[in-house]
Amino acid sequence: MTTAAPIEGLLDRIRARDPGLRAFIEVDEGGAREAAAESARRIASGSPRALEGMAVAVKANIDVRGLETSAGLAARRGMVAQADAEAVARLRAAGAAILGTLNMHEAALGADTDNPWFGRAFNPHGQGRTPGGSSGGSGAAVAAGLCAVALGTDTLGSVRIPAAYCGVYGLKPTRGAVSQQGLELVVAEFDTIGPLARTLDELETSFRVLADAQPARPIRHVALLAGLGGVRCEASVLAGYERALAALEAEGLAPQDKLDLEAKPVRLAGFVRASHELAERLAPLLVEKPEGVSDNLKFLLDYGRQRSEAEVAEGEALLARTREAVVAAVGGGALLLPTAPQAAFAQGGRAPANQADFTALASVAGLPALTIPAGTDAEGMPVGVQLVGAPGNELGLIELARRLEPHLGGFIAPPVFEGED
Repeated sequence: MTTAAPIEGLLDRIRARDPGLRAFIEVDEGGAREAAAESARRIASGSPRALEGMAVAVKANIDVRGLETSAGLAARRGMVAQADAEAVARLRAAGAAILGTLNMHEAALGADTDNPWFGRAFNPHGQGRTPGGSSGGSGAAVAAGLCAVALGTDTLGSVRIPAAYCGVYGLKPTRGAVSQQGLELVVAEFDTIGPLARTLDELETSFRVLADAQPARPIRHVALLAGLGGVRCEASVLAGYERALAALEAEGLAPQDKLDLEAKPVRLAGFVRASHELAERLAPLLVEKPEGVSDNLKFLLDYGRQRSEAEVAEGEALLARTREAVVAAVGGGALLLPTAPQAAFAQGGRAPANQADFTALASVAGLPALTIPAGTDAEGMPVGVQLVGAPGNELGLIELARRLEPHLGGFIAPPVFEGED
């Protein structure tokens, strides 16, 4: 547990380190101090709550009272939340100190957090590298020690991709497990609020507050995606995946191929859905404040509308088949996959189109998925693997991750850069 003094230390750390990371959009120093003082009183009186004094930061598409819910859009500047989203309210009620809102990919439709309005976010593991997205600020803030836990949102991989790139744990809960109230949606069927943390203890404790967690069910079998779904991966990602396979075998869970599908078309169909739905949600802003939406986002929003009715129908049919296939392959166990096909790449260039090829599968199926750090590449950039579980078995995934952690190494601490303490 933390108290008022550690909160001051975190605020100092944010002031010193965040200018080089651009993880935060707004910092609520006054609110954090008030929460820390209340936590100190409760700890002193012997009546601490579950998250007493835990420092939490929140992705900027989730309502935090008194702060802008920008969703990474200039067009939403000045849209101040009058109340907390239910997820944030649960964290506060459990004793968490909410530090502020975090940078993200514009409108959550992308995975590099190269935001034209709030700054290009960077990965603390490599100067000039992306933290991933769309919850890039969440991954960077947790990895850099600017908060203990961050909330992100996951549509097709937006919690898990930054968790993998930044060397932390990231959980996408089961569809509907965490309330969407107070979240600026992309795709209602896919969107899930989830935590990122450096430790499994912090991840589990925060998830238990965010959701009415079901008891852990033991995972006794693990499936694989045959041929990795045709996705080409960097050597470091394959090495991390092989380490995870060896770890499962060491724990008596030798995986078997059970799921046979091509991953790329699923991701594309999911993106078309996201493009369509978000274009409808942002239509009023596009009319009222077109200058507050970047040309790149406008292009992405048009992508779905440019698909023919036949193409959209074919994509929706593929999503339905994929949902059934992934649920059947997981069964009561789990599915092991790489998280992203590559480690974090340099900001400012063209982002790889295949970032969500693996993560889209759990999103489409509505299943929980947990990203686990699985080593680094030759340049020290983290890679991750993910476990996809049965509905409501988030705690079972965390339990299995605890068994794998000694084999895989856990949280990957970033280097200290010049000018940092």
